[in-house]
Amino acid sequence: MIDTEEKLSELLPMLRAASWVAVDTEADSLHAYPEKVCLIQISTPAGEELVDPLAGFDLAPLLAALSGRELIMHGADYDLRLLEKHHRFIPSSVFDTMLAARLIGERQFGYSSLVEKYLGVKLEKGPQKANWARRPLTERMAKYARNDTRYLRPLEDRLRGELISLGRLEWHQEACTRLIFECAQPRPEDEDRQWRVKGSAALGRGALAVLRELWRWREKEAIAANRPPFFILSPETMVSVAASAATKRAYETLLPKGMSERRRAGVAEAVARGLAVPPDKCPRLIERTGRRPSDAERKRFLELEKRRNAKAQELGIDPTLIASRATLSALARNWEKHSAELMQWQRRLLTA
Repeated sequence: MIDTEEKLSELLPMLRAASWVAVDTEADSLHAYPEKVCLIQISTPAGEELVDPLAGFDLAPLLAALSGRELIMHGADYDLRLLEKHHRFIPSSVFDTMLAARLIGERQFGYSSLVEKYLGVKLEKGPQKANWARRPLTERMAKYARNDTRYLRPLEDRLRGELISLGRLEWHQEACTRLIFECAQPRPEDEDRQWRVKGSAALGRGALAVLRELWRWREKEAIAANRPPFFILSPETMVSVAASAATKRAYETLLPKGMSERRRAGVAEAVARGLAVPPDKCPRLIERTGRRPSDAERKRFLELEKRRNAKAQELGIDPTLIASRATLSALARNWEKHSAELMQWQRRLLTA
């Protein structure tokens, strides 16, 4: 485990000289709140290394060594967003093996499935949901973590060859470039929507005011306890409590049996704050902003869908890789505007 500046300084020359680098991360989203990067796994021709971001040393030299080169990753979306959010790291280039697998038509594109199919190695999935903030790592966790990058290079080699033979390497390069760009964009927080958990759409305005206060209480409680919010109170329970409280029904029996008196008091205070909101100040119901498509738009949508599906079947890939239903709807509504949002290869397939 690389957990000191001295150990990192020994790794850096090897990293800079490496002909390829594979990267993965582990976080503690199932065990802490807010989540953090707990481990960075790196493979090079020299072997696998585990870097400990929790050890307190400066990661800037490591991230500088990783920038400016192509990184081999699998399902890079989550890792890229995590690294950008917590360490402001954005790679210049990525080869995403999951994207590559999907573009050649693989239906089972998880890392373990691909490693087993292409390399004949069956990986253990056991520690996947482990608490990666734990120190020291168990031997089993360390082995699992190293395996996450150990096979990325040979897998990349096989998948790149498939992409080249199918003439789709350019598609993959464009998709990876788009992925890096999208993961680098900040996700604006909509204060009027972030507390609207699943099931909230069925609530009235008074109940929504209660739900909002419950969500705010839960956020503070989760941060103080360093536990994911759903461990404090599930969304389903929050919605049920809000609905009951707004209609003056008892809600106490809806709370978890093991909930402490302190937290029960916190819930009661949140409910009281929500009920005290004046009717005209209660959250509004979310109105659907979409409009019904015209007959001409529906016709264009069906034509685009038919063309997309035919191309996908011909190529042996998932149709949504070419365009999702939402994208097709936007294209049917205004082709000139929304076709510019497509990647070049997607646009070619839809217009061929």
